[in-house]
Amino acid sequence: MAVETLVPVEQYLTTSYSPDCDYVDGVVLERNVGELDHSDLQGEIVTWFRTRRKTLGIWAFPEQRVQVSARRFRVPDVCLVVGRPTEQIFRTPPLAVFEILSKDDRMSEMQERLRDYIAFGVRHVWLIDPRGRRAFACTADGSREIKDGVLRSDEPAFELSLAELYASME
Repeated sequence: MAVETLVPVEQYLTTSYSPDCDYVDGVVLERNVGELDHSDLQGEIVTWFRTRRKTLGIWAFPEQRVQVSARRFRVPDVCLVVGRPTEQIFRTPPLAVFEILSKDDRMSEMQERLRDYIAFGVRHVWLIDPRGRRAFACTADGSREIKDGVLRSDEPAFELSLAELYASME
């Protein structure tokens, strides 16, 4: 049985990881990244929001550290904030986070990540499966598939079509 070495939060915050890692209760956790479909979709989401930054007032950040609790830091694939943030590490809930599934993701680990965002107060938590071209809205009551493929927010208002994103990747 492997024994995990606990890392102080200060050490995590002053260490560079490539790619960046999550930090959960003293354990540094690697994230699954680096696949073409994952990276391409992540870039399209960031680009979609960055080209609309002035009209929506939303800033999009890939792989930004978010402190979801005193001893937990998550690094979502993309997070959205209203207005230009000043924090180097986000300590207030973003408007939304996107998690893009990689083929090696374990659902139990992904569900824990999603629960962390929800408990932290993130209004929109979306899980996207690029291979199945499906998306799920996640809430404290569970997740539901977004059948029409359109991710929506009321305030600020936007509609992001997954079909539009995938079309720009072809």
